[in-house]
Amino acid sequence: MAQKFLIGYVGNDSGLQTDLKPWLLPDNAFSSLNNAYVFRGRVRKRFGSTSMGADVLSSRLRMDLGNTGASPHTATLPAGANQLAVGQQFSIGSDIFTVTAVGGPAFPLLSTNGSITATLDSTVNPNTVTFTGAAVGVAVYWYPSLPVMGIQQYETQPINDEPTIAFDTKFAYQFDPVNDGWERLSTGTDTWTGSNSQFFWSTTYQGATPDLNYFWTTNYTTDGIRYWTGSTWATPVLTYAAPSPGVNTIITSRIIVQFKNRLVLLNTIENVNGAATTFVNRCRYSAVGSPLAANAWRQDIPGNGSAIDAPTQEAIVTAQSLKDRLIVYFERSTYELVYTGNEVFPFVWQKINTELGAESTFSQVPFDQAVLGFGQTGIHACSGANVQRIDNKIPQLVFNLHNTNAGVERVAGIRSYFPELVYWTYPSESRDGDFPWPNRVLVYNYANNSWAINDDSFTTFGYFQLGENSPGLYWDSTLQWGTIISPWKTKVLRERVICAGNQQGFVNLVRENETRNAPSLQITNIAITGAGLLTIFIINHNLLQNDFILLENLNGITITDANGATLTSVICQVISDPFGAATPDSVDVQALDGEGNSITFTFTPTLPLGYKGGGTAALVSVIDINTKEYNFFTGADRNCYVPRVDFYVDRTTNGEISVDYFISSASLDIVGEGSITGALLGTSVLETSPYALVSLESQQARLWHPLYFQAEGENIAFRFHYTDSQMFKYDYNFTTNTYIYQCLEDFQLNAMIIHAEATASRLQ
Repeated sequence: MAQKFLIGYVGNDSGLQTDLKPWLLPDNAFSSLNNAYVFRGRVRKRFGSTSMGADVLSSRLRMDLGNTGASPHTATLPAGANQLAVGQQFSIGSDIFTVTAVGGPAFPLLSTNGSITATLDSTVNPNTVTFTGAAVGVAVYWYPSLPVMGIQQYETQPINDEPTIAFDTKFAYQFDPVNDGWERLSTGTDTWTGSNSQFFWSTTYQGATPDLNYFWTTNYTTDGIRYWTGSTWATPVLTYAAPSPGVNTIITSRIIVQFKNRLVLLNTIENVNGAATTFVNRCRYSAVGSPLAANAWRQDIPGNGSAIDAPTQEAIVTAQSLKDRLIVYFERSTYELVYTGNEVFPFVWQKINTELGAESTFSQVPFDQAVLGFGQTGIHACSGANVQRIDNKIPQLVFNLHNTNAGVERVAGIRSYFPELVYWTYPSESRDGDFPWPNRVLVYNYANNSWAINDDSFTTFGYFQLGENSPGLYWDSTLQWGTIISPWKTKVLRERVICAGNQQGFVNLVRENETRNAPSLQITNIAITGAGLLTIFIINHNLLQNDFILLENLNGITITDANGATLTSVICQVISDPFGAATPDSVDVQALDGEGNSITFTFTPTLPLGYKGGGTAALVSVIDINTKEYNFFTGADRNCYVPRVDFYVDRTTNGEISVDYFISSASLDIVGEGSITGALLGTSVLETSPYALVSLESQQARLWHPLYFQAEGENIAFRFHYTDSQMFKYDYNFTTNTYIYQCLEDFQLNAMIIHAEATASRLQ
């Protein structure tokens, strides 16, 4: 008679754990946990995302080039933009124009509106585009398609209504809720010249008087330190010593913080008698009050600013406040900048730990009792009294961080308060110069000390405060709160949520209740290469072989399945190896239905034939979870037989997932191997939708669904995953002409009951 063993997911033993062999793991731990995580007593699908506003265009960093005039109208790029490049876009209202090539005379852009043409003539001016046929008085927007290099909030006077400011490598932007999209922060000539690994650090501190809040910014380049006054950018001259302004001045710093009513710069580059000199271990601070005062930084005038170098030659990497203290991470050690109370010598360095530090400037995440940071030997938490690793369950992960192509500089972290999670975006070891962007997100549930890994491509994180027009947020006195079914129902107006930027200039909202990812890659061009086969041109796509993407808005292309149904979107699988072939701007994909039939792509029979632009791709998350290796009779020196497992899952509309099993620590997938030989081992498909013959299930929030196995061995492990056919599978309703991809539905596992009995006379 089989015994029953309940496996739940409450407590600190759950989540990803790689420090032990799978058979030694706790019962509710996982040897791999990809695109799912443990959340408040259940395993659930990873977070999704949505656009910032009503459509995809609202999520891309862009700038207004003025309104259209009489046709033909010529739009000119702003100063400092260099020139037009393949992959950039323009929009006039909802019409989109895509640059597919540059360098020739009167070269046409793709146009989603056949009555409007757009051309560029690089032989005349590489920075202008001429539009013919557009209505007069409509704003023309340009989308530079540059990587997002920083997302910070500017502390202004209204309470909990701080604007979000984003940077790419050249420009600064602010989200405008009135126009439902990003706008350039300044119409002047202010530009930056950093690389795609030189991120922006910003802090809000006072200006000339205490009532003025200035947004102080650095990207640690010769662009220098700048501040935003609320209406314009300015570059201050910060003179720290005689003889004259502009000679002994501060050029820039890696970090800017406010501490003890002073502006503090860490890891500085300074003019020393006219020569740029780097002081990697230096703290330079202003006088109390305005950092723009004439003598605020003068170290040769007692009582004003000065500098103090740490007693180490290691470089300062990052810093964060901890209560009333300033914790400073160096490369391999941690210090505190201690306030002395002496206004002549206000600070001294005090070492907290001599061997644990941080390598990634933007990995720091503040808590009320510790500061977290990515270090050379682990993820470290500094309490102010001690520094220790918190990633003992996944000790090898930091060593898999890709170190070339500025890999450590690309790590960025943020705390999500509502789900009690920390996210770090990082590049795995499979990166090179063509694919330098982060491709993973490490998820840390600090409530139960559990870990997970997501596949995604974010360059950085930031915060955004929900406004009246935020997507899915209902704020209208005519609506009863109890009738709202939006995922944002639990959110409140002005709540601070996470947004994430990527290498194409998209900034999307991270939403824990969303089961799909927002469009975050624009498709420059498409070639139909065969039955269900496409070559897609996506600048800096960062996709790898076997990734899945959802294609939408394929203007000019008709999508038809084997049953004659017309689809408006389609899931494709990457079938080539872009990394090995060094093709960061194109990828070959295949589209099938759930039965293995090819999806048909045809150009819409209107002039001009072909793809018209405006298409988008969204990464589709592939859940892949491996449990521990179970044997409930190891202490009795017996093998284990599992004929059945009951799964307690949240109800979905049409969802399903495969559950395979492995025996005796072998890597053979028994279900897959059985299908090859023709053995009848069942389908191993766990349906999370209601059974048609059980009427009450359609009303239940959670369902107990069993699967039957023939698993016997030294131990048994289970794998939850989407097969390729499940990734392609959708349910089509010909009455309403609507369809749902099953892999875009939610997945939540609350518990398992494993039916097991002892077999054999000994472990074997």
